[in-house]
Amino acid sequence: MPDRAQTSTLTAELQASGYDVAAIRADFPGLSREVNGHPLVYLDSANTSQKPASVVAAMAEHYSFHNANVARAMHTLGMEATAGFEGARAKIATFIGAAGPQEVVFTKNASEALNLAAYTLASRLQPGDEIVISVLEHHSNIVPWQLAAERTGAVLRWFDITEDGRLDLGKAAAENLINERTKIVSIAAVSNVLGTVNPVSEIAAQAHAVGAVMVVDAAQAAPHAGVDVATIGADLLAFTGHKMLGPTGIGVLWGRYDLLAELPPFLGGGEMIKVVKLTGSTYAEPPHRFEAGTPPIAEAVGLGAAIDYLNGVGIEKIAIHEERITAYALTRLSAVDGLRILGPTRPVDRGGAISFTLTTANGLEVHPHDVMQLLDSRGIAVRGGHHCARPLHERLGISASTRASLYLYTTTTEIDALADGLNYVADFFGGRS
Repeated sequence: MPDRAQTSTLTAELQASGYDVAAIRADFPGLSREVNGHPLVYLDSANTSQKPASVVAAMAEHYSFHNANVARAMHTLGMEATAGFEGARAKIATFIGAAGPQEVVFTKNASEALNLAAYTLASRLQPGDEIVISVLEHHSNIVPWQLAAERTGAVLRWFDITEDGRLDLGKAAAENLINERTKIVSIAAVSNVLGTVNPVSEIAAQAHAVGAVMVVDAAQAAPHAGVDVATIGADLLAFTGHKMLGPTGIGVLWGRYDLLAELPPFLGGGEMIKVVKLTGSTYAEPPHRFEAGTPPIAEAVGLGAAIDYLNGVGIEKIAIHEERITAYALTRLSAVDGLRILGPTRPVDRGGAISFTLTTANGLEVHPHDVMQLLDSRGIAVRGGHHCARPLHERLGISASTRASLYLYTTTTEIDALADGLNYVADFFGGRS
């Protein structure tokens, strides 16, 4: 088991590399509070991240001084609001390596972005066509494709996983999973349950070889190591603002411009049109074709401020910090008696979402909701349930799990508190007959 000296050593190494966790944490007001008489230990960032003061301030300034609608509001406030909104789009385009802001579509979250992708791509499907996803997907990357298959007569097929929680590429090859009937492949870049980093580029190459469109759910990738759409191999890619220091209510669908220009609208209304007549309508060019009605203006400004913050810290430094803190957490949690880590147990091609089950010395399987509540009594915030990935939990033979998820502000002290808390939970339930 790592001791306090190892904790201090890792903290010193992080500081020596120019990554000052304490300074970063000072930018997040919420991290300084207490919960149930204990300092908050926030380990639920895969669910939603905490927000730096700069993001809150940017949104407050927008609402206080620049509040107006965008695009057609030509007065000063309208132009300021439009500049903030479109400026955020440009920041995001640069952050993900897009060819330009015209490839960035604002949605209200990653779920809506994936629904947009599924709904519009369904216009290309015929009965018997195949859609390939995986068993480790979030419900947001399952249900929209189920709906598309139901509407079109297409067939849904699945990547399985290996015993260590990685996509089973060997089995997929043996089953000819991606073949001439495949029209769409949609895969998470990083599992929100297992932390597995999937070989998206390799799968994208297989998809493109048969003429299929590659969709990527990057909700757990963009905040932590970033994404480069120029190299990842995606044709469409979705992520959300609230998991990457931004506000709730805003997400992003990136797409190759030529593909976006071929896709039909998703929603109808103001701003997504060129001309409306009683006899029919024509539609705006991307991205506005997919942004009907008043968009999430202040939320876009907040997400732009979050991008500024991530750039200020450095996404490469964040990735290194998370790799180190994840390695520490895997080692620390592995030493808790009765704890079983789901997915990869080494920090190789692995993110900072760590899900686990806990069994006491007398053989009692502690329900994740009980784990979550007892940890909360000590100020530790984790998540218990199936994490919107029920098919994966069924594949693993369990109904639910507990998940601790790490981010740029996570410390070794917090991991120690989690490990100590889990020992407390095991002792609490282990003492019962």
